[in-house]
Amino acid sequence: MTGTVLPRGLRFTAALALTAAALAGCSGGGNGTPVWTAGTPAAGPTSDAAGGATAGTGAMVSGTPSATAATASPGATASAWKTYSDPGKTVSFDLPQDWIAQSVAPAAGTLPGALRVEVKDAAGRYLATLQTGLRPQPAGACKPAAAKPYVVVSSVPVELPHRGGEGTIEPHVVYRVIQGYKYFGSYGITNMVGGAAGKACALRNIVRGTEATGDYSFGDLVELKAFAPDQKVAPAKAFDTLDQADKYVNQGSEFANVQRMLMSLKINN
Repeated sequence: MTGTVLPRGLRFTAALALTAAALAGCSGGGNGTPVWTAGTPAAGPTSDAAGGATAGTGAMVSGTPSATAATASPGATASAWKTYSDPGKTVSFDLPQDWIAQSVAPAAGTLPGALRVEVKDAAGRYLATLQTGLRPQPAGACKPAAAKPYVVVSSVPVELPHRGGEGTIEPHVVYRVIQGYKYFGSYGITNMVGGAAGKACALRNIVRGTEATGDYSFGDLVELKAFAPDQKVAPAKAFDTLDQADKYVNQGSEFANVQRMLMSLKINN
């Protein structure tokens, strides 16, 4: 990355190679057994004697706490999980037992039947939004001088319904960092090519769906860009160094839980 001395160069040289291979339309990416790159799966759950509880607007959440609950260590996932499903059973995903999934009004301009589900942690802090029925939008113009270097810190293939074509890859759960006055990071699912030669104006957490169902997104942001100093960064993360972003992904429990949640998403067409 021109003009910047990056910490832990070998790690991020490898990450840049992954950028080119996995998110630049390489035919070899996309198929494989999903695995967690952060944390480890919790032990097998036991059934919830209460038989499930409701969360959000009419949605069913089936609880599956483990027999021996324990505080998650850094990089580990929560010990107790539940499953969110919308009333029409069109989507479902797993989330930690104490997180909150709530159905809210879909964004303006979405297709009929669109869903919008916000996920927050036990303290009510925003983590991610699942949106379906998004109308396809062309990528904005990106002048070479405006493109910023970006790094794929984590990229894991995930099986999801999608539409291919030019500018797409197989779906992945990703954590990407783009360089501005700081390093801005975002997680989500995507089958959109990031950018040429490791640079982009914006990184889209979007999966191309069918023409009938529209596109869908699940992550903290629909689009990540290099923010200006006077712009609000949240819910994206801002890091002083790439090493901090690497530690967030590979040593922290939050991303381990988020990644497991994103990978559990099921879309029923």
